[in-house]
Amino acid sequence: MSHLDQIPPVIAILIAGFVLLGSVLTLLGTIGLIRLGSFYERLHAPTLGTSWGAAGILIGSMLMFSTLGSRWVIHEIFLGCLIMLTMPVTLMVLGRAALHRDRAEGRPPRGTEGRQEPLK
Repeated sequence: MSHLDQIPPVIAILIAGFVLLGSVLTLLGTIGLIRLGSFYERLHAPTLGTSWGAAGILIGSMLMFSTLGSRWVIHEIFLGCLIMLTMPVTLMVLGRAALHRDRAEGRPPRGTEGRQEPLK
């Protein structure tokens, strides 16, 4: 008898749902990273994929191992907190560095060429 046979069907469906949701969000973040045109537009897609995608997968993993009672899930909570805190901050710092570089070179931010300036 496998240890997976010990998981009740309702919990198994919840686990599958969270893992599927996390996988879909990660896939959407990856597709956005590939498809979006400028550097500044591409900054938003990985935030969704890594933050909420990883959270869905981690919640599914925590549900499974807490149901089986085979190990603690504290390290998964720690990983989730680190991912949710560091990814948006890292991408914000990358965006600001790129904006600073573009302004220092005296050109508009990449991807905004041809756009009209907002009225002031």
